[in-house]
Amino acid sequence: MTRRTVFFVSDQTGVTAETLGHSLLTQFDSHHFDRVTLPFVDSIDKAHDVVARINATAAEQGAPPIVFSTLVQDEFREPFRQVSGLFLDFFATFLAPLERELQEESSHAVGRAHGMHDLGAYDQRIEATNFALNYDDGTRTRDYERADVILIGVSRSGKTPTCLYLALSYGIFAANYPLADDELDTGKLPDILAGCRDKLFGLTIAPARLRQIRKERRSVGRYASAQQVNFELRAAEGLYRRYQVPYIDTTQLSIEEIASTILDRTGIERRTRKL
Repeated sequence: MTRRTVFFVSDQTGVTAETLGHSLLTQFDSHHFDRVTLPFVDSIDKAHDVVARINATAAEQGAPPIVFSTLVQDEFREPFRQVSGLFLDFFATFLAPLERELQEESSHAVGRAHGMHDLGAYDQRIEATNFALNYDDGTRTRDYERADVILIGVSRSGKTPTCLYLALSYGIFAANYPLADDELDTGKLPDILAGCRDKLFGLTIAPARLRQIRKERRSVGRYASAQQVNFELRAAEGLYRRYQVPYIDTTQLSIEEIASTILDRTGIERRTRKL
């Protein structure tokens, strides 16, 4: 397998460069990529230092690195014309066509993608995150009417990380409630959830994968036993069907894919930053 070093260069956090770059690199299975993120390149001196580091890596490894850049300022991008690698400039690639289409020169303002200039949207995400933490794992239930969605499922099926991702990324108020043996034995929806059935969304997972996850958390006892896992998953899926709760299998899905699927199937609006 061929190894290449990949640099994600940004004048801010590097999240955009990482996200776009990772998406492209997943299409190349025969390569192993050593990823390096270099954020806050916000001066000409830092830009020259980064170019020197990339060039040194190229000389040491004998292979030109790949560089994904979201540098906004033209003066900071200029040193990269001399870089010993493949320089992929997202802003240069897309801003010029947009300027022509919109007949307006872009502002070249730094920090717009993930900054705090839209405080309303930022505060919404913080409040949603606090909600997800407070209403995690059924610890609190009295204000479920505030929830946009309530994820239900057996232990370790992905409820908590999905709720946090929905909150942090989209400002969605997401709670989650674990289906315990009492509910699974009776096959009845818990009373606390009966009044908010339109907000419920179920998660399930393959038995083998659930056993693997549970063994890492608690390797002894019936918690991770094949019998217990199979019972819980069959009972949970039966409950979903009985009460017509939409649900998805999370086995092969990333947190991002789970969250997007939930939003798509429920019609909940993504509360992203207003432009």
